[in-house]
Amino acid sequence: MNSPDPTSRPNLMVAVVMRRERVHGPMSRWQPWRWVLADVVSQEPGFGDAPRRLLQTDDEERWLHPGFVVELFRDDAEGYMLNASTPAPCWFVLWRMEEEAMLADEPIARPVMVSLSYHDAGRWLDAQETVEQVPAPADVVDWMREFAQDHYTPEPKRRQRPQSFKGLQDRFGNPAAISTGKTFGGGKGDAS
Repeated sequence: MNSPDPTSRPNLMVAVVMRRERVHGPMSRWQPWRWVLADVVSQEPGFGDAPRRLLQTDDEERWLHPGFVVELFRDDAEGYMLNASTPAPCWFVLWRMEEEAMLADEPIARPVMVSLSYHDAGRWLDAQETVEQVPAPADVVDWMREFAQDHYTPEPKRRQRPQSFKGLQDRFGNPAAISTGKTFGGGKGDAS
């Protein structure tokens, strides 16, 4: 799974399978089809380098999109560790609709990036991108976990200062002053 060049980052080549499925029920009046992520598979020489249709039926189409490189970066070891430590580690795929309709009679879903990092997926979602996930195979999870364990160093926990020693601030972040002088009565004119 590692690249042959020892100076490069650990990586693997993968292909993404997208599925176009017929929508049933009342929603089909507005959207007869929808695209979903079907799978991420290891790249094979026979896949070529261009997307192609693998299957077409009345209710489904499957498209293979080859040639994605998934690299592991040392500075993202925490993102891999988060993924590896979940009950269901997965691939994250960012995909967009291709409006050019170059491959089919209508727009198709086009994968853009594939990652194993929770941090990548979070950044993509924050940018309002379409991100889906599918389970990663055990050998890929082991590879990712080993890398994460080798490079992840948790940040040391900082001692939290007791709340009683924190300076008071108003809602704008300015220092707040508290007066201990008490006033009794209804106002200046009251004689007590």
